[in-house]
Order: sequence, then C-alpha cells, then structure tokens
Amino acid sequence: MTARYSIRHELKFTYEGTVTGSVLTLFLVPARNLRQLVRNFSLNTDPGGAIFTFSAPYGNQGHFFDRPSPHHELHIRTISEVDVVSQPPLPDSLETLNWDALEASIQDPQQWIMLQPSHFAQPSSSTLKRFMKKFGIEKGNTPLNSIQKLKSTLRTAFVYEPGSTTAQSPIDHILEGGRGVCQDYAHVMISILRSWGIPSRYVSGYLGSDSGHGGRSESHAWVECWLPGTGWFGVDPVNDGDCDERHIQVAVGRDYSDFPPVRGIFSGMLDSKLTTHVEVIRQELN
Repeated sequence: MTARYSIRHELKFTYEGTVTGSVLTLFLVPARNLRQLVRNFSLNTDPGGAIFTFSAPYGNQGHFFDRPSPHHELHIRTISEVDVVSQPPLPDSLETLNWDALEASIQDPQQWIMLQPSHFAQPSSSTLKRFMKKFGIEKGNTPLNSIQKLKSTLRTAFVYEPGSTTAQSPIDHILEGGRGVCQDYAHVMISILRSWGIPSRYVSGYLGSDSGHGGRSESHAWVECWLPGTGWFGVDPVNDGDCDERHIQVAVGRDYSDFPPVRGIFSGMLDSKLTTHVEVIRQELN
C-alpha cells in the first residue's frame, strides 16, 4: 500500500529576553529512499536568512542556519509532501534463521556500529538486567522470534505517557517507573537486541493515520533491525507491530542523541522555551 502525506512541523523558541544570535542544526526533512518519495519540502525561519543543507552519517540529511541579529523569538516552519510505501513482507527463511547464521552474516561496518553501546542504548545496564529478569526476557529460538516477542513484551510492560520522561532521560527512568514515550521504548528495545547480537538502530520520523480519510499525529520513533536476507526492517514497540506506510522516516542513528530534530545554541544568559506543533494529513493513493 502507498499513502501520501502532507506534513507541517512548527517549532517556536521563546527567549526570556532578547538574544544576540541563534545557531541551529535541524533534522526534519523526510528521508529519500526506496520506500519514500519526497515530492516537496520547504523550510523557513523568522527571523529569516540563509539555510544550508548538508549530508550526515547513515544517509541522513540536515539543515543548518545562523541568525546573528537580536531577537526574542525564533520560529521554524517546515512543510513536506511525501509518498510512503509499506515495507515488503519478511521472507519465510527468517523463521528458521539461527543465531550462528546471523553472527556469521554480520560483516558490514554499518552493522557492527549498531551492535555497540551508545549514549541512550546501554546493553550492560544493571537496571536493564533486572528488568529483563522480572519480565522473563531472554533469547528465543530464532532472532526473528526474539524480535517479535520482545516488542510485544515491551508493549505490555510499559505505559505510554507523554511528559513522563524528557528527551534526555536515560532508559533507567522508564525501566524503573514503567512509563515513557516512543523514544524510551525504542532505546530499551535497541539495548536488549544489541545485547543479543542483533544489529539495531533508532529511527525518528512521524506516524501517520491508518485511515484513508486523513488524520493528525505527532513525531514518532521506532526501531530498525538487520537480519540477513532482508536487510534493515522496522518494528514499532509502542504499537506492537511491524512498520508500514504509516511510518514516515526522517533520520536513523545509534540512538536519539545522534540526530535529534533540533539542536542549537543561542547567545545571551537567558532561559528559553520550545513549543512544537506537528500535523500529518494522509491521502490514500491505492
């Protein structure tokens, strides 16, 4: 199935007073790949000025700008139009893929990188080990079976609660409190899969509606796993399912810290407040 989305993403920084400059890096443009066709993308800011595009690791595309004039607010607005195709069904051969065959197949540096600990994905965490013991989380008969069982277990173990954690929360917060958001689910799942030897990476993007009559949603995060015979494929632990045409990819990395949607600094000893608004409208194509 293919769906077309119109995405509007707005960010507003409000400063306590007047700042003398803002420098930001953004990862907000939908990815261009075999599943996604980006038809249009626009980015503008107020105060206005030059915006530079750059290529980042893992195939990500970012934008950078500097606003050196005094201002007390900064508005960022993006509008995207993108077609998304569902990922193909997983091959039947993965049902019998064993752990030894998986280990022997991992040869690319991009796969090895996604087996290492990272800022938010800590497979050796003592809190994570206690959590896994409490919920009986362990390797299954096959890598694919283990992935599927794990995402279902996380859906049961956690309560999705916006505001219960922050963008900088370590996985200990959701492991101990049992409440978190999509990035927390993803970080826990990645940590466990890497401890089992399954290359896993963090994906940021948007989740569209499953209805052909349009809808609204917010930013989202999920996990991509690598297995031989299929390459990278997405799983969504928040919704206990495989990724489909609703999952609109923006960036991939080891975890959230690699490519957050917005990162920057401003000049002046002032506090700032960030408010965001995301609107995703779906139009069915076939």
